Amino acid sequence: MKIGPTVNRSGFRTAVRLVLGGLFVWAAVGKMGDPYSFYTSILAYDLPLPDALLRLAGMTVPWVELLCGLALLANAWTEAALGVQVVLFGFFIAATGQAWIRGMNISCGCFDLTMVGIAHDSAIIHFIDSVRFAFFRNFILLAGVAYLFAARIREMAHSEAKPAAAGSP
Repeated sequence: MKIGPTVNRSGFRTAVRLVLGGLFVWAAVGKMGDPYSFYTSILAYDLPLPDALLRLAGMTVPWVELLCGLALLANAWTEAALGVQVVLFGFFIAATGQAWIRGMNISCGCFDLTMVGIAHDSAIIHFIDSVRFAFFRNFILLAGVAYLFAARIREMAHSEAKPAAAGSP
């Protein structure tokens, strides 16, 4: 019986889930607090998409982030929240990656760092809010989401296989 490693993995997954949930809620609240700035951040990426789609993204992404973050914090509908986050991070990586490759010096529009007391004009904000940093941060966050998603799928597969094995002769 391996109780130690199971408890440690479970605790680690819980910590990752809570951090990701908290980050998504933080990102959503910052965008909801200033939706026009978020929309202009989206426009700064100069994506080859129709304006109506960009406006829709500006209005819906914060709400999707909020719902996913709250679901992870509450440990409810985690599979759906993680699946949506995989898709979102795919888009975020593509958007920040193309902006970085094109040499764009824009704010990623991801987090409102003034909520934690960091001034708008500080060097740390310029670094953390850069597309280069956001690109790598999105990969790390995607890795966390993928880890949780894979662990949850393994748990579900294991729990579904267990009753069938118990009834076997």
